[in-house]
Amino acid sequence: MTTESPRWFKSSYSDNGGNCVEVAANLAASRGVVPVRDSKAADGPVLNLTAIAFASFVTSIKAGTPEAR
Repeated sequence: MTTESPRWFKSSYSDNGGNCVEVAANLAASRGVVPVRDSKAADGPVLNLTAIAFASFVTSIKAGTPEAR
């Protein structure tokens, strides 16, 4: 069994003074999760969202829905 490590990614739009998150989307297909963490606290806690929940979150952000703010 191979263990795939998260490959953390920060959006190119994240030049906002450090208030951003990183995601490891490479685990969505193999594990069905998208880990999310605070970019300022790389050793801090990680929130593992299901791939479906993360996709819904991104869709809501793009649509500007109040639930995502």
